[in-house]
Amino acid sequence: MSTFHVAPVRSDSGTNLMTRASSTSGLFALEQMDKDDEEPRGLTHVVSDGMLCDKGISEDWESSARIYEYGAAANPDLPAIPVLVHPASLHEAGPTRVIPFDLSSMIGGAAPCTSPNLMASYVRVLVGERISTRALATSQAYYVIRGGGSTTSEHGRVTWNTGDLFVVPKTDGQLVHECSAAEAHDGAALYWIHDQPLLDYLGVAPAVAKFDPTLFTRQRLLETVEEIRHAPGAEHKNRLGVLLGNAKTEETTKTLTHTLWSLLNSIGPKSVQRPHRHNSVALDLAVHAEWPAGRVYTLMGKEIDGNGDIIDPIKCVWATGAVFVTPPGWWHSHHNESDSTAWVLPMQDAGLYTHQRTLDIRFVDDELALHRGGRIRGSAFAVTNKQYTDIQTRAREDAEECPNFNYGLA
Repeated sequence: MSTFHVAPVRSDSGTNLMTRASSTSGLFALEQMDKDDEEPRGLTHVVSDGMLCDKGISEDWESSARIYEYGAAANPDLPAIPVLVHPASLHEAGPTRVIPFDLSSMIGGAAPCTSPNLMASYVRVLVGERISTRALATSQAYYVIRGGGSTTSEHGRVTWNTGDLFVVPKTDGQLVHECSAAEAHDGAALYWIHDQPLLDYLGVAPAVAKFDPTLFTRQRLLETVEEIRHAPGAEHKNRLGVLLGNAKTEETTKTLTHTLWSLLNSIGPKSVQRPHRHNSVALDLAVHAEWPAGRVYTLMGKEIDGNGDIIDPIKCVWATGAVFVTPPGWWHSHHNESDSTAWVLPMQDAGLYTHQRTLDIRFVDDELALHRGGRIRGSAFAVTNKQYTDIQTRAREDAEECPNFNYGLA
């Protein structure tokens, strides 16, 4: 008789149980037994030809099975991500509170969410008051739209002012935000984003902190943008912005956290940033757009024409301190018809997409050049001939060291 043990389980009566298997003519009889008793205590199952059989159990398992025709189900009809705005007026008046941008009823989320993987909110804190926030998340980001104050948590205390951004990893307790000053509207306003919707979908909780608490000051961000602006060739750049990274992602995704991605992007006066697209949903904060409204805006749509212009675009007008949603895969262009620089801060789950090699960000003029050359790109990830040769060489070396592992190379 062959015997094996699995992790102890507990019966309804609280007794610790273990499993014993005995071999009989090719069948394995699994008997549940008391840990201290060699006599069977109940349920007997039979495993034959790889199938576990017990009256009622296999029928219960099978009742959940669904089988679809491939072509009909490969692209399921899920609710679309809408183009909507979370107006700045929400955080410019009223009491201290959290103001969620919850689109779960529109996009089919089982819990509050702004995009399938992220939740965005405003946090308004009146001068001299405090408020706590909490999320079961691996990453939380806070951008200071307005005001000065501090945030205290198990990670310590950080002070902040207008234009600063900070991120915190897995946090078991609350974060307490206190406002000490504000230049307008009687209080501070924070733009708060976290990835709890992703964890809700997976049915998991964060186990470890994946990065250290990190602060980006407004001064450091603007100084870096100015360095880029005055670098050789900057006058030919369509975009003058800075990607926000983290020490823990420096050798991998180079993103704000392992799941979050953010960019502080500037659009010069009287200029247009030509269309681009990516597979992640963008939750864009209009950091600054010159008044009156309507002179800075984003055009977005699903298709482009032969000139690289968006077909039948939706126009989303920027308003300082407001957030708008850019759906995944949509082409979008930024337009500034004002006399001053406009700024935008998109937040995306593109750290996750970058890790999966599925972000697939594309710029319209690159795609048009390929198309005019008779090519349609399957992936936006560029691999040079030398890189491909290096990959092949490394694969062959690995295959020689591990006979049962190879890349199928001739």
